[in-house]
Amino acid sequence: MMKKYKCVPCGYIYDPEVGDPDSDIDPGTAFEDIPEDWVCPVCGVSKDMFEPEE
Repeated sequence: MMKKYKCVPCGYIYDPEVGDPDSDIDPGTAFEDIPEDWVCPVCGVSKDMFEPEE
């Protein structure tokens, strides 16, 4: 199972099973496979502000 990642500033959870359709990230896309220029759809921070959900 793919890991979910949490946006530290706002708490948004990236769920790979859902993806981020508004940003053309298909369901089933692992966090590691998201383009580096992707940003949090809620608060706009970069990928490096996310940490794995335990």
